[in-house]
Amino acid sequence: MNHSSIIAREGWPYIGILVLLAILLALLSYNYYWLIPLGLALFATYFFRNPERSIPADEGLILSPADGKIMEINTVWEDQYMNSSAIQVRIFLSLFNVHVNRVPFSGEVEWLSRSGSTYLPAYKKEAGNTNVSNYVGIHSNKGKLMVVQITGMVARRLVCWLKPGDQVQSGERLGLIKFGSCTELYLPVSAEILVQPGEKVRGGETIIGRFSN
Repeated sequence: MNHSSIIAREGWPYIGILVLLAILLALLSYNYYWLIPLGLALFATYFFRNPERSIPADEGLILSPADGKIMEINTVWEDQYMNSSAIQVRIFLSLFNVHVNRVPFSGEVEWLSRSGSTYLPAYKKEAGNTNVSNYVGIHSNKGKLMVVQITGMVARRLVCWLKPGDQVQSGERLGLIKFGSCTELYLPVSAEILVQPGEKVRGGETIIGRFSN
């Protein structure tokens, strides 16, 4: 299915219901209350925007899987898919960021999984361990890497458009997270990291790091 429409299709039910509510309130002449759902509909349209991106084509570049701000970069033991030491890059997405996630590096989707049960604020470090999360394991010619979509206190639904066996390209749309959240990227320790905590990144455009030839 094509996911390149300017508004992610998952947003249309929210937009449609809010617009209908605004029309109903206007017809019933409830003063200016109709402006509230209309304003929310406009925000939903903004939130579910799905812009095109200028994707770098140089071989070996690792792209950001999300828009947002880099919270942490750590070396950790990744035991869900990679089963090895890995570089963890944590990206926080505010309500005002684009929430469509993207593939960081070309390869084959080898593993998908969901886990977690809580909805802690996404900026909390423990959210990555306990919040409802979606794991996407990609096998590339540089080794395994993984993207984790993590819910937040407001975000309650993860959407992934991939399935095992899919061949994916760097910058390709991966899925989305509905409302404020966190995205984690796990890379082989051989990757050279080119960003630092505190930097703002754009999914599919910002270069997180690179693999040497």
